[in-house]
Amino acid sequence: MNSGRREKDLISVVVPCFNEEESLPLFYEAVSQVADAMDHVDFEFVFVDDGSRDATLKVLRGLSERDSRCRFASFSRNFGKEAAMYAGLSEAEGDYCVLMDADLQHPPALLPQMYRVVSGEGYDCCGGLRVGREGDGRVRSLLSRGFYKISQRLTRLDMTDGHGDFRMMSRPVVEAILDMKEYNRYMKGLFSFVGFSTKWIPYENVERVCGKTKWNFKSLFTYAFEGILAFSTAPLKLAGGAGILLMAAGILFLLVSLIGCAAAGGTLTAMDLVVTLILILSGLQMLFLYIIGAYLSKDYLENKKRPLYIVRERSCSKFNL
Repeated sequence: MNSGRREKDLISVVVPCFNEEESLPLFYEAVSQVADAMDHVDFEFVFVDDGSRDATLKVLRGLSERDSRCRFASFSRNFGKEAAMYAGLSEAEGDYCVLMDADLQHPPALLPQMYRVVSGEGYDCCGGLRVGREGDGRVRSLLSRGFYKISQRLTRLDMTDGHGDFRMMSRPVVEAILDMKEYNRYMKGLFSFVGFSTKWIPYENVERVCGKTKWNFKSLFTYAFEGILAFSTAPLKLAGGAGILLMAAGILFLLVSLIGCAAAGGTLTAMDLVVTLILILSGLQMLFLYIIGAYLSKDYLENKKRPLYIVRERSCSKFNL
């Protein structure tokens, strides 16, 4: 990337899309207004259609024909948001790249301030710090906060609640992210792992402009579990600690039972004791086998060296250098 050939800095707005036919026109109009007002920089819009099943691709084709700043890549199927973000950053040509959701929960009005931070204040990255969880629901908010507290303890990375994907990055940060080509990706962890100086700008969380969220409790739990596995081996250590505690509890249980039986003049019921031990030990064994298997499956997928995504269609427009 040779930004010296440009008269102005180029900002690439990277937008992962999955079934966003209703939101995309509203998103485009809102971001275009901000881009037009920032006439001291150039913009390009890089949309990634993550195997949408609605008319998202049709809308993206229309935008690319209507505005030369817009281009897109469409996946052959749904590969997930992490792959879509990686693809968007790979396609982007900007001196600065900003990741945004198409549902307008990331306020375009912050783009000028973000650009001032990364271009003139000495920061490599400027992220949006979500304040509050309007529209998320109490249970989901509670679970999200709990996950971030647990993940920070397990991974020792800065993954604070409110630190999301909405951030503007300089080209060195983008290249550092792209250099990590692991198949099992957790972008929040990768952003923290690569480091670089980051300034956070608070913004109020709002509900989607239209449509329904693609996240449910099952997908959120899976995403959280993937994040912990990607950046921590602490769950593997649980087996050793639990084994020691289990043996200690077993010995203590045996001693208490023997003392009780001796005081009452009775004897232990062997069948009850055996059945209880079998159930407890079998349950723990299955739990830890699952955790170990999850790590082995990650290594299995990494060794396959499969592509992160497959592009079925790509727009022809490129930013005019």
